[in-house]
Parts: sequence; structure tokens; C-alpha cells
Amino acid sequence: MLDMVEANTTETLMAEIGQRARAAGRVLATAPTEVKNKALLEMAKAVRAATPDILAGNKTDIETMTANGQTAAFLDRGTLSEDRIEAIAGALEDIVSLEDPVGSVIAAWDRPNGLNIERVRTPLGVIGVIYESRPNVTADAGALCLKAGNAVVLRGGSDTIHSNRAIHAALQKGLAAAGLPEDAIQIVPVTDRAAVGEMLKGLAGNLDVIVPRGGRSLVERVQTEARVPVFAHLEGLVHIFVDKEADLQKSVDIIVNSKLRRTGICGALETLLVHDGVAHSHLPIIVKALQDKGCEIRGDATVRDICENIVPASEDDWSTEYLDKILSVRVVADLDAAMEHIATFGSNHTDCILTEDQEAADRFQSEVDSAIVLHNASTQFADGGEFGMGAEIGIATGRMHARGPVGVEQLTSFKYKVRGTGQTRP
Repeated sequence: MLDMVEANTTETLMAEIGQRARAAGRVLATAPTEVKNKALLEMAKAVRAATPDILAGNKTDIETMTANGQTAAFLDRGTLSEDRIEAIAGALEDIVSLEDPVGSVIAAWDRPNGLNIERVRTPLGVIGVIYESRPNVTADAGALCLKAGNAVVLRGGSDTIHSNRAIHAALQKGLAAAGLPEDAIQIVPVTDRAAVGEMLKGLAGNLDVIVPRGGRSLVERVQTEARVPVFAHLEGLVHIFVDKEADLQKSVDIIVNSKLRRTGICGALETLLVHDGVAHSHLPIIVKALQDKGCEIRGDATVRDICENIVPASEDDWSTEYLDKILSVRVVADLDAAMEHIATFGSNHTDCILTEDQEAADRFQSEVDSAIVLHNASTQFADGGEFGMGAEIGIATGRMHARGPVGVEQLTSFKYKVRGTGQTRP
């Protein structure tokens, strides 16, 4: 009986959240750019002012995560500092400078009968964001949805609930200061999984799209159960291919940065593929640079023959997102073999080629079917902020509507405005 009461309570709570979000979304859809920008600036100010409260909440979260044996990657994602909080506030201010997509004309044309037709960007409506262990997503998602004229319902993981609530409180202060409804950015106040289930049902028709940001199990559940469209953010099985024409020093710098700058983010390198023609010349130097920084190398038989202190790679290693100081390495025959490996084991997230051969780079970028494909640059640039989007809700790995970093433009749809002078259809 108690479980039934709790289920009914959660269902009622989530339905009310959805209704309030829909009402707030109608206000945001026509809110002037200057009002939305004022809210963002006030949010940044409130986040800075709330730094002690945010850090206190984060301390509680990290202590709980540590006691529960969370991995180093999750702890890194969940940890906040004064610098990281300042970065959150700075990202809010960066979004102010972005062009407001709402109302912009994508295309316009006149018909022979005199009708004028415009395709115009409009908000999606109400967006649900389900995420794990990333308190910065609370601010990024709230701000991006606001700029694009959408209301948002945030459901963060229980691991960082105190951090999320403290950040959310600052966002609501910013909304209120700008005269916008505080219900425009709501956070689910409970941690039970039933709340996620209600979001996947669509909150009684009030949720228009869901963005999952987390591990494979979360994304798979959302994709399986959701009754509304999903912008899937799948795991980052990120590859770099060192071509036979790769510059050695450039390769070392890019690979070390791609793997070790931050191992817990989705753009971190997980599998290195090396052309057989440069395996003996390049691989020992690359591997030593990684090992000197504490990275464990799991290699195939050829890698183990060429380099020292290599752990044998299993078949599972090629499809593992480590989010840790571990890298799987394979020697391949050529560009085609590298692309075949990526097609077999990749997650369509981010992949890179290192080469001075422009023809090889062009082939790789044309034929590798990933949301982000780089040439001679660190895979850690797979980030909406680095793309000039101010921030991102996630990196969509699907092929419908949005792909790659999901920023303000990707959080809009469009409608057609048709203007006539009395035309009727014969």
C-alpha cells in the first residue's frame, strides 16, 4: 500500500511540474531577447553569490559518492570548485552573446500566385533533461533552453542532488529578477526512479522532447521507454587514427591531451589506432608519453611486440568507454582498416585522424559517420562551448533533428508563416 501511495504522490507531483512548465513555456516563447538576456546575467550573478552554498552542497555530495565507492571519473564529473563555479557563471554570460534563434527566418520565397512564405524558428516547447553526476548541466541546460524560448524540467542524478539544488536556486533568482516565471526552469525534487518514468511518459502530454545525458544504461532506458522524441547522448567511444603520414610530435601532443586532459568527459580518447607503416617509429614514443603520465595501455599482439609494459587487450576493450587512465591500442593495416574498426566498435560520437595527407583526411572526414570528425586536433574539443555555442546540453549521436553539440539553435523547431492578399485555391 505504501508503494502505491508513493507512486501516486510522484505521479501527481510530476504532472503538476509538467503543467507549470507548459504554462511557463508559453510565456518564454514570446519573451523578448533582452529580457531573456537579463535573466541570464542575473543568473550568473546569483551563481557567483551562491558559491558558498553550492560548495557546501557539493561537499555533501562528494562525501556520499566517495562513501558509495563511485569511480574517479564520476567523482571528477561531480566535483565543483570555485574555479568550476566561476566557469559555470561565465558560460551563462557567454550564452547572452549568442544570437537569439527564436523568430529568425531560415528561408523565404514567393509563389507564382503571390503568396509569401517564410520558414521561421520557434521554440520546441518543454524539454526534459535527465542527467547524471554533472552539476554544471543544471546551469547549462537551464540557460540554453531559456535562450531558445523553452521551459525545461531537470532531473539530475541523486549523486549530486545537493549541488544541483543549490545551482537551481540561483537560476530561479535570475528568472525572478528579470520578471520571467520561475517555473521556466524546474528541477525534480525527488530522487526515486518513478519520477524518471513519468518524464518518459511525457508528463501528460506536456513534455515535447527528452535529452538523456549519462551512461549507457540511462540512455538505453530512455530510448526504450520514452513516448516523446529523444536527443540521444550515447557514450563516447572516441578513436584517434595515426595515419602513415602523421607528424610524430603533433601526434604525441594531441593524443596525450585527448586522453589525459580530463579522462572523465565524453570527448576523452578511448581507442588509439596506428597505421602499420609508422607503428615502429611512432608507437613507442606515443606509448611512453602516455605511460609516463600514469596511463595503462591495453594493446593487441603487435603493440605488445613493439612496446613494453602493455596489458593484453581483450575483445571487450574495443567497445569500452573507460573514462579513466586506460587506453586500448591497435595496429591496423591502413586507413580502410581503421575506418572499418571505427564502424564496428564506435558510438558515432567523436573520431579523429592525425595526418599530413589531405586526401586521407578528406576521406576520413567524409566516410566516418560520427557526429564530430576531427583532423589534427584534440578530441577534447568535442564540446559545445569550444564550438562557440556558449554551452551544450549534450552531444547527440543520433541522426534526427539534432546531431553533435546541442546548443540553442538545435533546441528550436520551425513553423511556416504564409502571407497572402486574398488568394483562394482553385
